[in-house]
Amino acid sequence: MMTSRPRADIYINLPALQKLDTMLIEILDSFQDTEFWYAEQGSISGNSNRSSHSSAGTHSKAGSFRIIAQRKDEKWWLPVPCVHTGGLSDKSRKHLIEKRDCANQIHKAAMAINSSVLAEMDIPETYMANLPKSGRSSLGDAIYRYMHSADKFSPGNLLDCLKISTEHEALELADRVESSMYTWRRKACLSHSKSSWNKVKEFMADTGQSDKNFVLAERAETLLFFLKQRYPELSQTSLDTCKIQYNQDVGKAILESYSRVLEGLAFNIVAWIEDVLCADKSMRN
Repeated sequence: MMTSRPRADIYINLPALQKLDTMLIEILDSFQDTEFWYAEQGSISGNSNRSSHSSAGTHSKAGSFRIIAQRKDEKWWLPVPCVHTGGLSDKSRKHLIEKRDCANQIHKAAMAINSSVLAEMDIPETYMANLPKSGRSSLGDAIYRYMHSADKFSPGNLLDCLKISTEHEALELADRVESSMYTWRRKACLSHSKSSWNKVKEFMADTGQSDKNFVLAERAETLLFFLKQRYPELSQTSLDTCKIQYNQDVGKAILESYSRVLEGLAFNIVAWIEDVLCADKSMRN
């Protein structure tokens, strides 16, 4: 008797995401009787939960609590982790490092699933309709000349020359490179009377031919890959956002949103643990 079975992407990815979800919950549940606590910005001692049950003798040991260091401006809204003088015990520190490494692997796995789901989503017509008329106008003359004239294209050297200093700059470049890539792909399809980019690649491989639009599209794809490798925490590009907005496949919508939530939670857990380890290092030094 035949039985129904979910389609391949759901059959593979949904159980994997549920497993990652369970692992994140287990990490959070493992932090029960911790050797660290939190205080608001500007506090001088531990929080009320730590101090309310302390005896008068304990309160006299002012050195057992550190003065709260101010966070950087971008994290001003978060409470600050506190540890006792001398730092965490070896057991507690080892536990934190293990959970941080585990959460980091979960983050990478969720990010990989999210990227694969987004890659499988159809490109909305509205995105293609709003592409620039030329890739050069989108990228700018300097980047275009490097991509067009270099005999051996090195995306790493190009990124080094651009000296990107903020995530905003990296994301802006990713948007420009991506839109240029699809502009050149579309031109290559039109010039060779092919209905898809994959057919253009097959044609080029079979005939050994090449043209400017094909080469530039390939180099733009390579540059985008290197950019995302160098800045793995990069936010979603305009194309990714457009895909999510116009996607009509319920299964892909569930996988994308589920993986994105797990990716964000795993990233935050890693950051929270790093903050505690930083406080521990400060007290030990």
